[in-house]
Amino acid sequence: MRRSIASLVTLGVITVLPGGVALVGQSSAGAASPAQSAQLDLLDRVRALPGVIDATETTPAGSEGPRRFEIKFEQWVDHQDHGKGTFVQRLGLMHTDFGRPMVMHTSGYGLPGFARTEPTQIVDGNQINMEYRFFDPSRPDNPDWSKQLTIKQAATDQHRIIESFKNLYSANWLTTGASKGGMTATYHRRFFPKDVNGTVAYVAPNDVNDDKDVYNKFLDNVGDNPTCRRELIGIQRRLLGKDRPAFLELLTASDKAAGRTYTTVGSQEKAYEAAVADMPFGFWQQKPASFCDSIPAPSASNEVVFSWGALVTKPWAYSDQELEYYAPYYYQAAYQLGSPEPYETHIGDLLKFPGANVARTFVPDALKPAKFDTKAMPDIDKWVRKSSSQMLFIDGENDPWSAEPFNCGKNAAARDCNRYVAPGANHGANIKALQEKQKNTANYKILQWAGLTESDPAVKQIRKAGKPKDLGKIDREPQRQGLGLR
Repeated sequence: MRRSIASLVTLGVITVLPGGVALVGQSSAGAASPAQSAQLDLLDRVRALPGVIDATETTPAGSEGPRRFEIKFEQWVDHQDHGKGTFVQRLGLMHTDFGRPMVMHTSGYGLPGFARTEPTQIVDGNQINMEYRFFDPSRPDNPDWSKQLTIKQAATDQHRIIESFKNLYSANWLTTGASKGGMTATYHRRFFPKDVNGTVAYVAPNDVNDDKDVYNKFLDNVGDNPTCRRELIGIQRRLLGKDRPAFLELLTASDKAAGRTYTTVGSQEKAYEAAVADMPFGFWQQKPASFCDSIPAPSASNEVVFSWGALVTKPWAYSDQELEYYAPYYYQAAYQLGSPEPYETHIGDLLKFPGANVARTFVPDALKPAKFDTKAMPDIDKWVRKSSSQMLFIDGENDPWSAEPFNCGKNAAARDCNRYVAPGANHGANIKALQEKQKNTANYKILQWAGLTESDPAVKQIRKAGKPKDLGKIDREPQRQGLGLR
């Protein structure tokens, strides 16, 4: 996490498949019959799905893994106003078997690569990857960001994709994502809670609390090595202190070689300060505690300190060239998502631009939202605490993004909402990093939500690690939750 189409395939539009098979509409009625589908290759069947305008198979020659497909899917620019037209959204499909569960994955950013997520591996399932709207090239022409780049618009993108692909994949569905992808998966469930059978959200921050000390307090106490925290602050003060001009010269040389500019933030030095202020956050987000041993000594040269700092937080992280890709994220953070407050407690006396390290700083002037939507995140938070079900949140003990996590609230067990924290883990926390009992329980919950029984090979594989006593057998009818699975 960092910090023109002629027509849409909708009800009444006919798609003609090879051999003269006609599919009509957007619902399950649009699917080919079993006899018709059996005559079609998977690629043809994908191309015939509602909303799919093109698909290309990219399975590597000789591959024994899942078949891979790159897909272009037509979405409404504005799901509340279809008069705004459509845009093309990129998807990826990894097909294992129609009888296996489907896992839908999004990073919350660009299109993820063809790698099976942890839940997909656990259930040995199929997987769809979704590129988040407004990440290039999944971006409309001349968009209205304030109305069209919202969490509900993106959730509706995901809903339409799920509706379409259920015409092919009728086994149970899960959703997953990490960081902003975990947030995205959670937001989708809030607006469309019955779309899928379960959700696994990794290291997903929940920026709903108005307590401005939440992240700073975390960073003041993270880890079990106070010396490491002090040394990190020492490096920050070195980068911002009397040797600042020398460090800026090193950055300027690097910027000239790479062709970097700083129009969005306003100046190189302002961007540099923000990057240095990020250092403790970036350190604990990305690095293991053992990386503390690599912090340069006070006697280290400027070149050594600059190079080491670049391993933690790139001094050019807020250049125009770096920010361009992440513009949709920073816009959303400044408009609906929220973001951590600046961590300036120990370096405030050295700052020329105090308080500048906020999401709004990194949004181009032409796109800055007029105001922050104060209702969006409280609505999500309330839904998770009171109504969410079949949810699994995985956080990392040392991950600053886990300072303000999702809370399953009262009666969480009855709703099967769960949160586990991986000891000593950072922003890469996963189920494998959990304590043994929690790991086994998490695995079995995912298998249950996927509708798999004791005789399934994926279940047998997990059993080898030991089965939680409190779950009993999972050899029962899968929970359908009124999904209308076909």
